[in-house]
Amino acid sequence: MSVDRRTFLKSSALLGGALSVGGLPALARSFTADGVAASALVSVLKKAPAKLKILILGGTGFIGPNQVRYAIERGHDVTLFNRGKTNADLFPKVKKLIGDRNLPGGHDALKGEKFDVVIDNPTTLPQWVRDAGQALKGNVGHYIFVSTISVFNDYSKPVDEDGPLNKPGAMDVSIEEARKGANYGELKVRSEMEAKVQFGDNVTIVRPGLIVGAGDLTDRFSYWPVRIDKGGEIMAPGSPGDPVQYIDARDLAEWIVRLAETKTLGTFNATGPKTPTNVAEMLYGIKAVTTSDAHFTWVDADFLQENKVRGWSDMPVWVAPRGGSAAFARVNCAKAYAAGLTFRPLAVTARDTLDWYHSRPADEQEKLRSGIAPDREKALLAQYNAKKSSGGN
Repeated sequence: MSVDRRTFLKSSALLGGALSVGGLPALARSFTADGVAASALVSVLKKAPAKLKILILGGTGFIGPNQVRYAIERGHDVTLFNRGKTNADLFPKVKKLIGDRNLPGGHDALKGEKFDVVIDNPTTLPQWVRDAGQALKGNVGHYIFVSTISVFNDYSKPVDEDGPLNKPGAMDVSIEEARKGANYGELKVRSEMEAKVQFGDNVTIVRPGLIVGAGDLTDRFSYWPVRIDKGGEIMAPGSPGDPVQYIDARDLAEWIVRLAETKTLGTFNATGPKTPTNVAEMLYGIKAVTTSDAHFTWVDADFLQENKVRGWSDMPVWVAPRGGSAAFARVNCAKAYAAGLTFRPLAVTARDTLDWYHSRPADEQEKLRSGIAPDREKALLAQYNAKKSSGGN
Protein backbone atom coordinates (compact mmCIF):
# COMPACT_ATOMS: atom_id res chain seq x y z
CA MET A 1 0.00 0.00 0.00
CA SER A 2 1.50 3.38 -0.97
CA VAL A 3 0.91 6.55 1.01
CA ASP A 4 1.70 9.95 -0.55
CA ARG A 5 3.47 12.70 1.40
CA ARG A 6 0.32 14.75 2.03
CA THR A 7 -1.53 11.75 3.42
CA PHE A 8 1.50 10.67 5.42
CA LEU A 9 1.85 14.09 7.08
CA LYS A 10 -1.86 14.30 7.85
CA SER A 11 -1.87 10.76 9.19
CA SER A 12 1.25 11.33 11.26
CA ALA A 13 -0.42 14.28 12.93
CA LEU A 14 -3.52 12.19 13.59
CA LEU A 15 -1.47 9.37 15.03
CA GLY A 16 0.62 11.69 17.14
CA GLY A 17 -2.46 13.28 18.62
CA ALA A 18 -3.99 9.92 19.38
CA LEU A 19 -0.83 8.74 21.10
CA SER A 20 -0.64 11.89 23.19
CA VAL A 21 -4.11 11.30 24.63
CA GLY A 22 -3.87 7.53 24.91
CA GLY A 23 -6.18 7.03 21.93
CA LEU A 24 -4.31 4.32 20.05
CA PRO A 25 -6.87 1.53 20.68
CA ALA A 26 -9.63 3.67 19.18
CA LEU A 27 -7.38 4.78 16.36
CA ALA A 28 -6.62 1.18 15.50
CA ARG A 29 -10.16 0.90 14.08
CA SER A 30 -10.29 4.29 12.41
CA PHE A 31 -9.62 5.59 8.94
CA THR A 32 -8.24 8.93 7.83
CA ALA A 33 -10.19 11.28 5.59
CA ASP A 34 -8.30 9.79 2.65
CA GLY A 35 -9.45 6.28 3.53
CA VAL A 36 -6.06 5.05 4.74
CA ALA A 37 -6.39 2.39 7.43
CA ALA A 38 -4.82 3.49 10.69
CA SER A 39 -3.15 0.08 11.09
CA ALA A 40 -1.36 0.75 7.81
CA LEU A 41 -0.22 4.13 9.12
CA VAL A 42 1.37 2.46 12.11
CA SER A 43 3.24 0.11 9.79
CA VAL A 44 4.38 3.06 7.65
CA LEU A 45 5.80 4.72 10.72
CA LYS A 46 7.35 1.47 11.93
CA LYS A 47 8.73 -0.29 8.88
CA ALA A 48 10.41 -3.66 9.25
CA PRO A 49 14.15 -3.53 10.01
CA ALA A 50 14.97 -5.40 6.79
CA LYS A 51 13.05 -6.66 3.77
CA LEU A 52 12.44 -10.40 3.89
CA LYS A 53 11.49 -12.89 1.22
CA ILE A 54 8.58 -14.69 2.89
CA LEU A 55 6.80 -17.85 1.76
CA ILE A 56 3.37 -18.38 3.29
CA LEU A 57 1.96 -21.87 2.97
CA GLY A 58 -1.76 -21.29 2.61
CA GLY A 59 -2.30 -17.57 2.90
CA THR A 60 -5.89 -17.25 1.69
CA GLY A 61 -7.86 -18.87 4.51
CA PHE A 62 -8.39 -17.35 7.97
CA ILE A 63 -5.14 -16.08 9.48
CA GLY A 64 -3.14 -16.13 6.24
CA PRO A 65 -4.66 -13.05 4.56
CA ASN A 66 -3.88 -10.99 7.66
CA GLN A 67 -0.25 -12.12 7.47
CA VAL A 68 -0.05 -11.27 3.78
CA ARG A 69 -1.49 -7.78 4.20
CA TYR A 70 0.68 -6.98 7.20
CA ALA A 71 3.86 -8.33 5.60
CA ILE A 72 3.26 -6.31 2.44
CA GLU A 73 2.54 -3.16 4.46
CA ARG A 74 5.86 -3.64 6.22
CA GLY A 75 7.74 -3.90 2.94
CA HIS A 76 8.34 -7.64 2.60
CA ASP A 77 8.37 -9.73 -0.59
CA VAL A 78 5.60 -12.34 -0.19
CA THR A 79 4.98 -15.58 -2.09
CA LEU A 80 1.99 -17.87 -1.52
CA PHE A 81 1.83 -21.63 -1.92
CA ASN A 82 -1.58 -23.30 -1.99
CA ARG A 83 -4.02 -25.15 -4.25
CA GLY A 84 -5.36 -21.97 -5.77
CA LYS A 85 -8.93 -22.87 -4.80
CA THR A 86 -9.74 -20.97 -1.61
CA ASN A 87 -10.29 -17.24 -2.16
CA ALA A 88 -8.19 -17.47 -5.30
CA ASP A 89 -8.98 -13.85 -6.23
CA LEU A 90 -7.11 -12.48 -3.21
CA PHE A 91 -3.78 -10.71 -3.71
CA PRO A 92 -3.62 -10.65 -7.53
CA LYS A 93 -0.19 -8.96 -7.45
CA VAL A 94 1.39 -11.51 -5.10
CA LYS A 95 3.45 -14.35 -6.57
CA LYS A 96 1.68 -17.69 -6.25
CA LEU A 97 2.99 -21.25 -6.42
CA ILE A 98 0.39 -23.96 -6.91
CA GLY A 99 0.41 -27.38 -5.31
CA ASP A 100 -1.79 -29.84 -3.41
CA ARG A 101 -0.06 -30.88 -0.19
CA ASN A 102 -2.10 -34.05 0.03
CA LEU A 103 -0.89 -35.46 -3.29
CA PRO A 104 2.42 -37.14 -4.22
CA GLY A 105 4.70 -34.46 -5.59
CA GLY A 106 2.35 -31.82 -4.26
CA HIS A 107 5.22 -29.67 -3.00
CA ASP A 108 7.26 -29.80 -6.22
CA ALA A 109 6.54 -26.15 -7.04
CA LEU A 110 8.72 -25.22 -4.05
CA LYS A 111 11.85 -26.92 -5.38
CA GLY A 112 14.62 -24.50 -6.24
CA GLU A 113 12.91 -21.58 -4.51
CA LYS A 114 14.78 -19.75 -1.73
CA PHE A 115 13.22 -17.86 1.16
CA ASP A 116 14.34 -16.06 4.28
CA VAL A 117 11.35 -17.42 6.16
CA VAL A 118 8.51 -19.89 5.64
CA ILE A 119 5.24 -19.55 7.58
CA ASP A 120 3.33 -22.83 7.62
CA ASN A 121 -0.31 -22.14 8.52
CA PRO A 122 -2.64 -24.93 7.36
CA THR A 123 -0.84 -28.13 8.22
CA THR A 124 -3.25 -30.97 8.95
CA LEU A 125 -0.81 -33.84 8.43
CA PRO A 126 2.78 -34.23 9.66
CA GLN A 127 3.84 -35.58 6.28
CA TRP A 128 3.08 -32.15 4.85
CA VAL A 129 5.85 -30.74 7.04
CA ARG A 130 8.18 -33.52 5.92
CA ASP A 131 7.42 -32.99 2.24
CA ALA A 132 7.75 -29.22 2.49
CA GLY A 133 11.09 -29.63 4.23
CA GLN A 134 12.38 -31.99 1.57
CA ALA A 135 11.25 -29.73 -1.29
CA LEU A 136 12.84 -26.67 0.34
CA LYS A 137 15.93 -28.44 1.68
CA GLY A 138 18.78 -25.99 2.25
CA ASN A 139 16.80 -23.04 0.88
CA VAL A 140 15.08 -21.71 4.04
CA GLY A 141 16.57 -19.54 6.76
CA HIS A 142 13.69 -19.76 9.23
CA TYR A 143 10.60 -21.96 9.48
CA ILE A 144 7.57 -20.91 11.53
CA PHE A 145 5.02 -23.64 12.24
CA VAL A 146 1.54 -22.75 13.47
CA SER A 147 0.56 -25.49 15.91
CA THR A 148 -2.09 -25.42 18.67
CA ILE A 149 -2.50 -25.52 22.45
CA SER A 150 -4.32 -28.81 21.80
CA VAL A 151 -0.91 -30.48 21.88
CA PHE A 152 -1.23 -30.69 25.69
CA ASN A 153 -2.81 -33.69 27.38
CA ASP A 154 -3.48 -32.29 30.86
CA TYR A 155 -5.35 -29.07 31.61
CA SER A 156 -6.04 -29.80 35.27
CA LYS A 157 -3.53 -27.06 36.11
CA PRO A 158 -2.03 -24.21 34.06
CA VAL A 159 0.55 -25.31 31.50
CA ASP A 160 3.45 -23.45 29.97
CA GLU A 161 5.42 -24.50 26.90
CA ASP A 162 6.96 -27.41 28.83
CA GLY A 163 3.59 -28.88 29.79
CA PRO A 164 2.84 -32.58 29.16
CA LEU A 165 2.12 -33.31 25.50
CA ASN A 166 -0.12 -35.82 23.80
CA LYS A 167 1.46 -38.94 22.40
CA PRO A 168 2.72 -38.12 18.89
CA GLY A 169 0.37 -39.20 16.11
CA ALA A 170 1.38 -41.45 13.26
CA MET A 171 3.55 -39.97 10.53
CA ASP A 172 1.36 -41.11 7.67
CA VAL A 173 -2.35 -40.59 8.25
CA SER A 174 -4.99 -40.14 5.59
CA ILE A 175 -6.58 -36.74 5.21
CA GLU A 176 -9.99 -38.34 5.73
CA GLU A 177 -8.94 -39.75 9.10
CA ALA A 178 -7.34 -36.47 10.17
CA ARG A 179 -10.46 -34.46 9.35
CA LYS A 180 -12.45 -36.44 11.89
CA GLY A 181 -10.56 -34.42 14.47
CA ALA A 182 -10.13 -37.08 17.13
CA ASN A 183 -6.33 -37.12 16.80
CA TYR A 184 -5.86 -33.42 16.02
CA GLY A 185 -3.58 -32.70 18.97
CA GLU A 186 -1.54 -35.85 18.43
CA LEU A 187 -0.91 -34.99 14.79
CA LYS A 188 0.20 -31.49 15.73
CA VAL A 189 2.70 -32.96 18.22
CA ARG A 190 4.14 -35.13 15.44
CA SER A 191 4.21 -32.12 13.11
CA GLU A 192 6.16 -30.06 15.67
CA MET A 193 8.68 -32.89 15.94
CA GLU A 194 8.99 -33.17 12.17
CA ALA A 195 9.55 -29.43 11.84
CA LYS A 196 12.72 -29.79 13.91
CA VAL A 197 13.81 -32.82 11.89
CA GLN A 198 13.47 -30.93 8.62
CA PHE A 199 14.63 -27.44 9.60
CA GLY A 200 16.91 -28.05 12.56
CA ASP A 201 17.41 -25.21 15.00
CA ASN A 202 15.89 -22.55 12.73
CA VAL A 203 12.34 -23.29 13.89
CA THR A 204 9.68 -21.28 15.68
CA ILE A 205 6.59 -23.12 16.91
CA VAL A 206 3.51 -21.03 17.70
CA ARG A 207 0.68 -22.69 19.65
CA PRO A 208 -2.46 -20.54 19.40
CA GLY A 209 -5.56 -21.00 21.45
CA LEU A 210 -9.00 -20.25 20.01
CA ILE A 211 -8.48 -17.97 17.00
CA VAL A 212 -11.38 -15.55 16.56
CA GLY A 213 -12.60 -12.63 14.51
CA ALA A 214 -13.76 -11.74 11.03
CA GLY A 215 -13.31 -14.61 8.60
CA ASP A 216 -13.81 -17.45 11.08
CA LEU A 217 -16.22 -19.83 9.36
CA THR A 218 -16.46 -22.08 12.43
CA ASP A 219 -18.42 -19.39 14.32
CA ARG A 220 -16.74 -20.49 17.55
CA PHE A 221 -16.65 -16.88 18.73
CA SER A 222 -19.04 -15.26 16.25
CA TYR A 223 -22.00 -16.89 17.98
CA TRP A 224 -21.74 -14.50 20.92
CA PRO A 225 -21.72 -11.14 19.09
CA VAL A 226 -24.52 -12.37 16.82
CA ARG A 227 -26.63 -13.78 19.65
CA ILE A 228 -26.11 -10.76 21.91
CA ASP A 229 -26.95 -8.37 19.09
CA LYS A 230 -30.32 -10.10 18.70
CA GLY A 231 -31.13 -9.31 22.33
CA GLY A 232 -33.48 -10.87 24.84
CA GLU A 233 -32.70 -13.42 27.50
CA ILE A 234 -29.44 -15.23 26.78
CA MET A 235 -28.14 -18.45 28.28
CA ALA A 236 -24.74 -17.67 29.77
CA PRO A 237 -22.61 -20.68 30.73
CA GLY A 238 -21.37 -21.61 34.18
CA SER A 239 -20.34 -18.85 36.58
CA PRO A 240 -19.45 -15.25 35.63
CA GLY A 241 -15.91 -15.71 36.92
CA ASP A 242 -15.08 -18.74 34.75
CA PRO A 243 -11.91 -18.01 32.74
CA VAL A 244 -11.82 -17.72 28.94
CA GLN A 245 -8.98 -17.30 26.45
CA TYR A 246 -8.97 -16.36 22.77
CA ILE A 247 -6.88 -14.43 20.24
CA ASP A 248 -7.90 -12.20 17.34
CA ALA A 249 -6.60 -13.63 14.06
CA ARG A 250 -5.01 -10.28 13.24
CA ASP A 251 -3.05 -10.13 16.48
CA LEU A 252 -1.75 -13.64 15.88
CA ALA A 253 -0.92 -13.04 12.22
CA GLU A 254 0.89 -9.76 12.77
CA TRP A 255 2.92 -11.11 15.68
CA ILE A 256 4.04 -14.08 13.58
CA VAL A 257 5.34 -11.67 10.93
CA ARG A 258 7.24 -9.77 13.62
CA LEU A 259 8.74 -13.04 14.87
CA ALA A 260 9.99 -13.57 11.33
CA GLU A 261 11.52 -10.09 11.23
CA THR A 262 13.50 -10.70 14.42
CA LYS A 263 14.12 -14.38 13.70
CA THR A 264 12.82 -15.26 17.14
CA LEU A 265 13.23 -19.00 17.63
CA GLY A 266 11.65 -21.39 20.11
CA THR A 267 8.18 -22.55 21.13
CA PHE A 268 5.42 -20.18 22.25
CA ASN A 269 1.92 -20.64 23.61
CA ALA A 270 -0.13 -17.87 22.02
CA THR A 271 -3.52 -16.89 23.35
CA GLY A 272 -4.95 -14.08 25.41
CA PRO A 273 -5.96 -11.56 26.46
CA LYS A 274 -2.81 -10.66 28.36
CA THR A 275 -4.87 -9.74 31.42
CA PRO A 276 -6.78 -12.82 32.65
CA THR A 277 -10.40 -12.55 31.49
CA ASN A 278 -13.59 -14.27 32.56
CA VAL A 279 -16.70 -15.16 30.62
CA ALA A 280 -18.73 -12.32 32.13
CA GLU A 281 -16.16 -9.73 31.04
CA MET A 282 -16.24 -11.22 27.57
CA LEU A 283 -20.04 -11.27 27.24
CA TYR A 284 -20.62 -7.81 28.72
CA GLY A 285 -17.71 -6.47 26.67
CA ILE A 286 -19.37 -7.77 23.52
CA LYS A 287 -22.72 -6.31 24.55
CA ALA A 288 -21.10 -2.91 24.93
CA VAL A 289 -20.53 -2.64 21.17
CA THR A 290 -24.22 -3.23 20.45
CA THR A 291 -27.47 -1.40 21.24
CA SER A 292 -29.00 -4.68 22.34
CA ASP A 293 -31.41 -5.20 25.23
CA ALA A 294 -29.71 -8.55 25.93
CA HIS A 295 -29.67 -9.83 29.50
CA PHE A 296 -27.86 -12.91 30.74
CA THR A 297 -29.14 -15.82 32.78
CA TRP A 298 -26.19 -17.69 34.27
CA VAL A 299 -26.90 -21.40 33.97
CA ASP A 300 -24.71 -23.56 36.16
CA ALA A 301 -22.40 -26.19 34.72
CA ASP A 302 -24.25 -29.09 36.35
CA PHE A 303 -27.53 -28.15 34.65
CA LEU A 304 -25.73 -27.77 31.31
CA GLN A 305 -24.10 -31.18 31.69
CA GLU A 306 -27.36 -32.85 32.69
CA ASN A 307 -29.02 -31.45 29.59
CA LYS A 308 -26.11 -32.27 27.28
CA VAL A 309 -25.30 -28.64 26.56
CA ARG A 310 -21.66 -28.85 25.58
CA GLY A 311 -19.02 -26.33 26.40
CA TRP A 312 -16.96 -25.04 23.48
CA SER A 313 -19.60 -26.00 20.87
CA ASP A 314 -23.10 -25.28 22.27
CA MET A 315 -21.57 -22.64 24.54
CA PRO A 316 -18.60 -21.39 22.48
CA VAL A 317 -15.31 -20.20 24.01
CA TRP A 318 -16.29 -21.49 27.47
CA VAL A 319 -15.28 -24.82 29.02
CA ALA A 320 -16.35 -25.77 32.56
CA PRO A 321 -13.26 -25.14 34.73
CA ARG A 322 -13.18 -28.36 36.68
CA GLY A 323 -11.50 -31.76 36.67
CA GLY A 324 -9.19 -32.33 33.74
CA SER A 325 -10.30 -29.01 32.19
CA ALA A 326 -9.88 -26.87 35.31
CA ALA A 327 -7.14 -24.78 33.69
CA PHE A 328 -8.07 -25.20 30.02
CA ALA A 329 -8.51 -21.42 29.75
CA ARG A 330 -5.49 -20.56 31.89
CA VAL A 331 -2.67 -21.54 29.53
CA ASN A 332 0.52 -19.68 30.43
CA CYS A 333 1.57 -17.41 27.55
CA ALA A 334 4.05 -15.19 29.40
CA LYS A 335 6.83 -16.20 27.02
CA ALA A 336 4.85 -14.94 24.01
CA TYR A 337 3.95 -11.69 25.76
CA ALA A 338 7.64 -11.11 26.48
CA ALA A 339 8.33 -11.75 22.79
CA GLY A 340 5.97 -8.98 21.72
CA LEU A 341 2.52 -10.57 21.37
CA THR A 342 -0.06 -7.80 21.79
CA PHE A 343 -3.85 -7.66 21.66
CA ARG A 344 -6.39 -5.22 20.28
CA PRO A 345 -9.40 -4.47 22.51
CA LEU A 346 -12.26 -6.95 22.72
CA ALA A 347 -14.58 -4.19 21.45
CA VAL A 348 -12.65 -4.06 18.18
CA THR A 349 -12.78 -7.82 17.69
CA ALA A 350 -16.47 -8.02 18.59
CA ARG A 351 -17.56 -5.13 16.37
CA ASP A 352 -15.50 -6.30 13.40
CA THR A 353 -16.77 -9.85 13.81
CA LEU A 354 -20.37 -8.65 13.83
CA ASP A 355 -19.83 -6.43 10.79
CA TRP A 356 -18.26 -9.35 8.94
CA TYR A 357 -21.13 -11.66 9.89
CA HIS A 358 -23.66 -9.25 8.40
CA SER A 359 -21.65 -9.20 5.16
CA ARG A 360 -21.94 -12.97 4.73
CA PRO A 361 -24.41 -14.67 2.39
CA ALA A 362 -27.92 -15.04 3.79
CA ASP A 363 -27.71 -18.83 4.06
CA GLU A 364 -24.56 -18.58 6.21
CA GLN A 365 -26.20 -16.02 8.48
CA GLU A 366 -29.28 -18.18 8.87
CA LYS A 367 -27.52 -21.00 10.68
CA LEU A 368 -24.32 -20.58 12.66
CA ARG A 369 -21.96 -23.54 12.86
CA SER A 370 -21.49 -23.18 16.62
CA GLY A 371 -23.76 -22.25 19.50
CA ILE A 372 -26.99 -23.60 20.86
CA ALA A 373 -30.05 -23.55 18.59
CA PRO A 374 -32.55 -20.75 19.44
CA ASP A 375 -35.49 -23.05 20.18
CA ARG A 376 -33.40 -25.25 22.44
CA GLU A 377 -31.97 -22.26 24.27
CA LYS A 378 -35.47 -20.89 24.90
CA ALA A 379 -36.77 -24.25 26.17
CA LEU A 380 -33.82 -24.84 28.48
CA LEU A 381 -33.98 -21.31 29.88
CA ALA A 382 -37.66 -21.84 30.71
CA GLN A 383 -36.81 -25.14 32.40
CA TYR A 384 -33.91 -23.63 34.35
CA ASN A 385 -35.92 -20.59 35.47
CA ALA A 386 -38.80 -22.80 36.59
CA LYS A 387 -36.39 -24.93 38.57
CA LYS A 388 -34.93 -21.88 40.29
CA SER A 389 -38.36 -20.44 41.01
CA SER A 390 -39.40 -23.64 42.72
CA GLY A 391 -36.29 -23.60 44.88
CA GLY A 392 -34.60 -26.47 43.04
CA ASN A 393 -30.82 -26.80 43.04
